[in-house]
Amino acid sequence: MLKKTILLLMFCGIAPASMAQSAEELLTQAQTLMKQMKETEALAKYKELLQVSPGHVAAFTQSSLICSREAARQKDKAAKQTWLDQARIYAYEALKAEPENAEANYAQAVYYARLAQISGAKEKVAAAKEVKKYADLALKFKPGYGEAFHLIGKWNFDLYNLSSIEKAAAKVLFGGVPPGTMEEAIANYEKCMQLKPSFILNYLDLAIAFKQNNQETQSMEVLNKAVKLRPIFQDDIAYKAECKKMLEDMQ
Repeated sequence: MLKKTILLLMFCGIAPASMAQSAEELLTQAQTLMKQMKETEALAKYKELLQVSPGHVAAFTQSSLICSREAARQKDKAAKQTWLDQARIYAYEALKAEPENAEANYAQAVYYARLAQISGAKEKVAAAKEVKKYADLALKFKPGYGEAFHLIGKWNFDLYNLSSIEKAAAKVLFGGVPPGTMEEAIANYEKCMQLKPSFILNYLDLAIAFKQNNQETQSMEVLNKAVKLRPIFQDDIAYKAECKKMLEDMQ
């Protein structure tokens, strides 16, 4: 009878005390590896955590975000797609478990943003629509979500810079290009910088937007701040190097 009860609890997502402790330990280990910028090792821990606690939303969310970032690091398009397929599944499971979870909606938005980067014109515009939808939901459920403001900033920037072919695709799909302006891109990047001052990618994207908008003084000010920040994510070292090179080229 006891064995049947334990099995029932596991299938219902209610872990016995010993398993709950194991889940907590795995979560701590995964978070420690993230702080050490060892993302693939952290992903392995999150996968272990999901075996122990199958409905763990934070594990689904973080796994999705790691897979999306790993996709961006790949050179081969097929490899990118393989990682994005995993990101999509993890984000889907997170949203299925908690539709109003801000991080789950953000992970879904990031997946679509990365997908847009490797897609053709029609698919890119369609993905952009999903980016905005889920980023808006992330902010609905967590109004101070700095990373979501960055994503909306990037959404505006990318729409502003659509090619003529992509604009034609948008007209076919949506009757026109969704509204996206440089001013909104900059405003959302600045909001992210206010809320999440450690997010280095946002500094790089803001500097690029300022430069394109003929605001080189502001761009250089942002870059000067970026190169002094401490790396947090695995890609931050590369982003800082980009900021440094961009700053040197502008001086």
